[in-house]
Amino acid sequence: MSEIQQIAVLGAGTMGLGIAHVSALAGYDTRLFDVSPEALTKAEARIHGNLDKGVEKGKVDADAAAGAKARLGLDSDLAAAVASSDLVIEAAPESIELKVKIFGQVVAACPEHTILSSNTSGLSITEMAAATDRPGRFAGMHFFNPVHLMRLIELVRGLETADSTIAALQEVGQRMGKEVVTVNESPGFVTSRINALIGNEAFRMLEAGVASPEDIDKALKLGLNHPMGPFEMVDLVGLDIRLSILKFLHSTLGDTYRPTTLMEQYVKAGRLGRKTGRGVYAYDSEGRRLKEGAS
Repeated sequence: MSEIQQIAVLGAGTMGLGIAHVSALAGYDTRLFDVSPEALTKAEARIHGNLDKGVEKGKVDADAAAGAKARLGLDSDLAAAVASSDLVIEAAPESIELKVKIFGQVVAACPEHTILSSNTSGLSITEMAAATDRPGRFAGMHFFNPVHLMRLIELVRGLETADSTIAALQEVGQRMGKEVVTVNESPGFVTSRINALIGNEAFRMLEAGVASPEDIDKALKLGLNHPMGPFEMVDLVGLDIRLSILKFLHSTLGDTYRPTTLMEQYVKAGRLGRKTGRGVYAYDSEGRRLKEGAS
């Protein structure tokens, strides 16, 4: 297996642009793919802005930021994006059908030695790997939002993932400045499984009128030392994404993970969190929380 030098990141959404950011900053030649040229342009601007902010705060060296910008390339053609890749990190929406389709296209265009990975927060790595010609060189790489600030990568071993693949991805994660944990495939892995329970219970308490969203968030931050409250977290992640994870966990692990009616109502109403300006709380056009929450 050759040394990883070029990484292709598939999807220019919040997670994809964050992964491309840390990849380029770590010194990898990075290709960011999305079917939407507009999404790519916005992602590049966000990455450059986050790098500049890091320089201003003294957390990123100016030369390192300039190098990262130079190493970042944009592609709206999937075959071109993965043609010379040593590692592909897929960051598409949480749909197993979509991910399987994407990897079918990737293996038709990437080199034989390329390692494939998915940023899924809970879907089956084994199922995705089975749709490719290299299940031994396939693993999960679960990053956390915001990627350039969060320190963890959850590596997920599928049924046939080779030890050499895990070792190579551990090295990539460490070079990106992350702490790495390795887990065997299980619905929701470690973090999504626990976080989904906490968030769902918070919605149950809100639905039952136990306390306000603000007080539930404050209780977990100050009483349990959580860096964010469960409602702040779900608004950041997206209520639609959390609901999708809960439905998957409910189908695989049982009624403990049944989504609350209130969460389903919020999603049906388009209250998806910061990205739509309203979730549990309300936000302005810059994503800043407004004083009066939308509870």
